[in-house]
Amino acid sequence: MAKDLNKEYKRYKKIFKGFRYPLAFVDLDRFDENIAYVAATQKTTGKTIRIASKSIRCLDLLHRIFKKGKYPYQGILAFTMEEAAFLFENGFNDIITAYPSIQKNDLDLFVEKTKQGADITLMADSLEHLTALSKAGEKSSIVLKACLDIDMSYRPIGKAAHIGVRRSPLHGLDETIKLVKAAKNLSGVKINAVMGYEAQIASVNDDCPGQSMKNALLKFIKARSVKELSLRRKKIVSAIQAQGLDIRTVNGGGSGSLMSTGKDSSVTEVTAGSAFFAPGLFQYFHQVKFQKAAFFGLQVTRKPAKGIITCQGGGYVASGEVNTNKLPWPQMPKGLSYLAMEGAGEVQTPLKFSSDCPDLSLGDPVFFQHAKAGELCERFNTLYLVQGHEVVKSIPTYRGQGRAFL
Repeated sequence: MAKDLNKEYKRYKKIFKGFRYPLAFVDLDRFDENIAYVAATQKTTGKTIRIASKSIRCLDLLHRIFKKGKYPYQGILAFTMEEAAFLFENGFNDIITAYPSIQKNDLDLFVEKTKQGADITLMADSLEHLTALSKAGEKSSIVLKACLDIDMSYRPIGKAAHIGVRRSPLHGLDETIKLVKAAKNLSGVKINAVMGYEAQIASVNDDCPGQSMKNALLKFIKARSVKELSLRRKKIVSAIQAQGLDIRTVNGGGSGSLMSTGKDSSVTEVTAGSAFFAPGLFQYFHQVKFQKAAFFGLQVTRKPAKGIITCQGGGYVASGEVNTNKLPWPQMPKGLSYLAMEGAGEVQTPLKFSSDCPDLSLGDPVFFQHAKAGELCERFNTLYLVQGHEVVKSIPTYRGQGRAFL
């Protein structure tokens, strides 16, 4: 394994000789493999695949997924209304904005783009959300589209244990149908979609090297959770439809749950995002395997002691709970690790060698992966596209186009 990684290291080092560091790049051969692989996960299910744009944050790569993948790729899961408008202005449509907002600027933008022909749906999980959307729609004499967000967390012993994320208050059938009935008199909004993200399955690694007991426990919990949430989602969707709502989309899952979510008969589409870059936290699932495709490189600028190098930059820490997994993952050459007292620094990052790491000189690169996917693009204006043994193109990220949506 180390030998293969160091061979890859030499390839990328040669490709980027003379380039300015820090830099970020995407290996198109691997990226395209991931496009094909994700599509293949739904070959027997008939489900379409919605792209989570927050994991990509680059227009060129979003276009590439749809162009290369064709069907079953359909639609985008955006993360803010401003981003949804930006995507529509750049040729995308069929957009679900995955996180609620009732601030005036967002509602005005929602109305504006809907009037221009945009097919945008905004997430909602409360009567307050739906009332605000309805008022904006009524004021402009249009009907805005809303997607109900159902909490798919696992509660094996009721509210005393919550395994999953804290997002929507809509967990069970009763509170969901109560909301649907309360919203029937709202004339400026229409519920046309349902979403449920099973984070405890889609974003939790269960095939980590050297962690067999933990992996077994997680697989057991995941299997129980899949069984429970599939039954619950089916009941909720059927009950919503029984209220006379025309639900065109039932969205579920994420990159790590493509297989299990795709088998859910109540779901019409699955979501994938991190699968295309395959960052550090999306490498160890037992049901799906992605190719590492997105990296960033730092330059060695110091050798402060024997067995230690220091790179310029590198403090690109991922969001979420604070732990060492959120640090960038040193990938190439193999055998580099952080100093416990320093970690990834704002302007410099020291790393120590293991015995199987090749010697590095001043000016040499070290290649990392971000722990998550899209946050990498918040750090770089440009992505270099690598194919084979050369850079074939450089493209702007959202940031490179002067856009930051959160």
